[in-house]
Amino acid sequence: RVKVCGRGVLKHVVVSLGGDVRICPDLGFSGEGGHIDAYGVYFTDAGQHQEHRPYVAHTEPHCYSRVTYKGALQGKDAHSVWIGDCLIREAADDTDTYELNRNLVLTEGAKADSVPNLEIENGEIKGAGHASATGRFDDEQLFYLMSRGVAEDEARRLVVRGFFAELINQIGVPEVVDHLMATVEAELAK
Repeated sequence: RVKVCGRGVLKHVVVSLGGDVRICPDLGFSGEGGHIDAYGVYFTDAGQHQEHRPYVAHTEPHCYSRVTYKGALQGKDAHSVWIGDCLIREAADDTDTYELNRNLVLTEGAKADSVPNLEIENGEIKGAGHASATGRFDDEQLFYLMSRGVAEDEARRLVVRGFFAELINQIGVPEVVDHLMATVEAELAK
Protein backbone atom coordinates (compact mmCIF):
# COMPACT_ATOMS: atom_id res chain seq x y z
CA ARG A 1 0.00 0.00 0.00
CA VAL A 2 1.18 3.49 -0.88
CA LYS A 3 0.29 5.96 1.89
CA VAL A 4 0.36 9.73 1.75
CA CYS A 5 1.76 11.19 4.97
CA GLY A 6 0.34 14.34 6.53
CA ARG A 7 -0.34 17.04 3.96
CA GLY A 8 1.59 15.16 1.30
CA VAL A 9 0.54 14.99 -2.34
CA LEU A 10 0.66 11.92 -4.58
CA LYS A 11 0.14 11.71 -8.33
CA HIS A 12 -0.23 8.05 -9.32
CA VAL A 13 -0.27 7.12 -13.03
CA VAL A 14 -1.02 3.73 -14.61
CA VAL A 15 -0.62 3.19 -18.37
CA SER A 16 -1.61 -0.12 -20.01
CA LEU A 17 -1.19 -0.19 -23.78
CA GLY A 18 -1.93 -3.71 -24.88
CA GLY A 19 -1.32 -7.09 -23.32
CA ASP A 20 -3.13 -9.04 -20.63
CA VAL A 21 -2.80 -7.24 -17.30
CA ARG A 22 -4.27 -6.99 -13.83
CA ILE A 23 -3.20 -3.91 -11.89
CA CYS A 24 -4.40 -3.20 -8.35
CA PRO A 25 -3.08 0.11 -6.97
CA ASP A 26 -3.69 0.29 -3.19
CA LEU A 27 -3.61 3.91 -2.01
CA GLY A 28 -4.30 5.51 1.36
CA PHE A 29 -3.44 8.13 3.94
CA SER A 30 -1.41 8.03 7.17
CA GLY A 31 -2.01 11.60 8.26
CA GLU A 32 -4.47 14.45 8.08
CA GLY A 33 -4.81 16.62 4.96
CA GLY A 34 -3.36 14.36 2.26
CA HIS A 35 -4.08 14.65 -1.48
CA ILE A 36 -4.15 11.85 -4.11
CA ASP A 37 -4.70 12.14 -7.86
CA ALA A 38 -4.73 8.72 -9.54
CA TYR A 39 -4.84 8.55 -13.34
CA GLY A 40 -5.16 5.55 -15.61
CA VAL A 41 -4.95 5.25 -19.38
CA TYR A 42 -5.48 1.94 -21.18
CA PHE A 43 -5.88 0.67 -24.72
CA THR A 44 -7.16 -2.89 -25.12
CA ASP A 45 -6.75 -4.68 -28.45
CA ALA A 46 -8.31 -7.81 -29.94
CA GLY A 47 -8.11 -10.88 -27.69
CA GLN A 48 -6.62 -8.94 -24.76
CA HIS A 49 -7.96 -8.74 -21.20
CA GLN A 50 -7.03 -5.77 -19.04
CA GLU A 51 -8.21 -5.35 -15.47
CA HIS A 52 -7.67 -2.25 -13.33
CA ARG A 53 -8.72 -2.22 -9.66
CA PRO A 54 -7.74 1.07 -7.97
CA TYR A 55 -8.47 1.18 -4.23
CA VAL A 56 -8.36 4.31 -2.05
CA ALA A 57 -8.74 4.06 1.73
CA HIS A 58 -9.70 7.29 3.48
CA THR A 59 -8.80 6.67 7.13
CA GLU A 60 -7.72 10.17 8.16
CA PRO A 61 -9.61 13.50 8.28
CA HIS A 62 -9.45 16.31 5.71
CA CYS A 63 -8.11 14.21 2.83
CA TYR A 64 -8.83 14.50 -0.89
CA SER A 65 -8.71 11.96 -3.72
CA ARG A 66 -9.61 11.84 -7.40
CA VAL A 67 -9.38 8.63 -9.41
CA THR A 68 -9.80 9.04 -13.17
CA TYR A 69 -9.31 6.21 -15.66
CA LYS A 70 -10.02 6.25 -19.40
CA GLY A 71 -9.78 3.36 -21.82
CA ALA A 72 -10.33 2.57 -25.47
CA LEU A 73 -11.05 -0.88 -26.86
CA GLN A 74 -10.83 -2.25 -30.36
CA GLY A 75 -11.03 -5.67 -31.96
CA LYS A 76 -12.81 -8.95 -31.38
CA ASP A 77 -12.79 -10.12 -27.76
CA ALA A 78 -10.99 -7.04 -26.46
CA HIS A 79 -12.16 -6.88 -22.83
CA SER A 80 -11.46 -4.37 -20.08
CA VAL A 81 -12.60 -4.47 -16.46
CA TRP A 82 -12.41 -1.46 -14.14
CA ILE A 83 -13.40 -1.81 -10.50
CA GLY A 84 -12.81 1.33 -8.48
CA ASP A 85 -13.14 0.95 -4.71
CA CYS A 86 -13.14 3.79 -2.21
CA LEU A 87 -13.50 3.34 1.55
CA ILE A 88 -14.26 6.22 3.92
CA ARG A 89 -13.69 5.19 7.54
CA GLU A 90 -15.54 6.68 10.51
CA ALA A 91 -12.53 8.84 11.50
CA ALA A 92 -12.21 10.40 8.01
CA ASP A 93 -14.18 13.63 8.59
CA ASP A 94 -14.27 16.17 5.74
CA THR A 95 -13.24 13.61 3.11
CA ASP A 96 -13.58 14.78 -0.50
CA THR A 97 -13.38 11.94 -3.03
CA TYR A 98 -14.53 11.10 -6.55
CA GLU A 99 -13.86 8.22 -8.92
CA LEU A 100 -14.50 8.23 -12.65
CA ASN A 101 -14.15 5.65 -15.41
CA ARG A 102 -14.84 6.28 -19.11
CA ASN A 103 -14.55 3.70 -21.90
CA LEU A 104 -14.65 4.23 -25.64
CA VAL A 105 -15.58 1.13 -27.66
CA LEU A 106 -14.11 1.60 -31.13
CA THR A 107 -15.22 -1.62 -32.86
CA GLU A 108 -17.77 -4.41 -32.67
CA GLY A 109 -16.76 -7.35 -30.50
CA ALA A 110 -15.07 -5.28 -27.76
CA LYS A 111 -16.49 -5.19 -24.22
CA ALA A 112 -15.88 -2.96 -21.19
CA ASP A 113 -17.11 -3.64 -17.66
CA SER A 114 -17.00 -0.79 -15.15
CA VAL A 115 -17.94 -0.92 -11.47
CA PRO A 116 -17.34 2.07 -9.18
CA ASN A 117 -17.86 1.33 -5.46
CA LEU A 118 -18.07 3.59 -2.41
CA GLU A 119 -18.18 2.33 1.18
CA ILE A 120 -18.97 5.21 3.52
CA GLU A 121 -18.84 4.84 7.31
CA ASN A 122 -18.90 8.58 8.08
CA GLY A 123 -21.70 11.13 7.59
CA GLU A 124 -19.42 14.15 8.08
CA ILE A 125 -17.77 14.31 4.66
CA LYS A 126 -17.40 17.07 2.08
CA GLY A 127 -18.27 14.84 -0.82
CA ALA A 128 -18.09 11.36 -2.25
CA GLY A 129 -19.13 10.39 -5.73
CA HIS A 130 -18.52 8.17 -8.67
CA ALA A 131 -19.38 7.92 -12.35
CA SER A 132 -18.93 5.40 -15.09
CA ALA A 133 -19.75 5.43 -18.79
CA THR A 134 -19.06 3.13 -21.69
CA GLY A 135 -19.98 4.20 -25.19
CA ARG A 136 -19.41 3.49 -28.81
CA PHE A 137 -17.51 5.75 -31.13
CA ASP A 138 -19.61 8.90 -31.64
CA ASP A 139 -20.83 8.89 -35.25
CA GLU A 140 -22.00 12.52 -34.93
CA GLN A 141 -18.48 13.70 -34.12
CA LEU A 142 -17.16 11.67 -37.02
CA PHE A 143 -19.79 13.09 -39.39
CA TYR A 144 -19.07 16.65 -38.22
CA LEU A 145 -15.36 16.34 -38.96
CA MET A 146 -15.88 14.56 -42.27
CA SER A 147 -18.39 17.21 -43.41
CA ARG A 148 -15.56 19.72 -43.03
CA GLY A 149 -13.22 17.79 -45.30
CA VAL A 150 -11.40 15.63 -42.75
CA ALA A 151 -10.79 12.08 -44.03
CA GLU A 152 -12.49 9.31 -42.02
CA ASP A 153 -9.27 7.78 -40.67
CA GLU A 154 -7.99 11.19 -39.55
CA ALA A 155 -11.38 12.06 -38.02
CA ARG A 156 -11.37 8.83 -35.96
CA ARG A 157 -7.84 9.56 -34.78
CA LEU A 158 -8.81 13.10 -33.73
CA VAL A 159 -11.84 11.91 -31.74
CA VAL A 160 -9.83 9.30 -29.84
CA ARG A 161 -6.96 11.73 -29.29
CA GLY A 162 -9.44 14.23 -27.83
CA PHE A 163 -10.92 11.52 -25.59
CA PHE A 164 -7.51 10.85 -24.00
CA ALA A 165 -5.87 14.29 -24.24
CA GLU A 166 -7.29 15.96 -21.12
CA LEU A 167 -6.33 13.05 -18.89
CA ILE A 168 -2.89 12.50 -20.45
CA ASN A 169 -2.08 16.20 -20.10
CA GLN A 170 -2.71 15.88 -16.32
CA ILE A 171 0.42 13.74 -16.09
CA GLY A 172 2.38 16.97 -16.39
CA VAL A 173 5.69 15.62 -17.73
CA PRO A 174 6.00 16.84 -21.35
CA GLU A 175 8.23 13.98 -22.53
CA VAL A 176 5.82 11.39 -21.09
CA VAL A 177 2.75 13.19 -22.48
CA ASP A 178 4.26 13.36 -25.99
CA HIS A 179 5.37 9.73 -25.94
CA LEU A 180 2.02 8.52 -24.63
CA MET A 181 0.01 10.43 -27.24
CA ALA A 182 2.27 9.05 -29.99
CA THR A 183 1.76 5.53 -28.62
CA VAL A 184 -2.04 5.96 -28.54
CA GLU A 185 -1.91 7.06 -32.19
CA ALA A 186 0.19 3.98 -33.05
CA GLU A 187 -2.47 1.79 -31.39
CA LEU A 188 -5.11 3.41 -33.59
CA ALA A 189 -3.10 2.62 -36.71
CA LYS A 190 -3.36 -1.13 -36.03
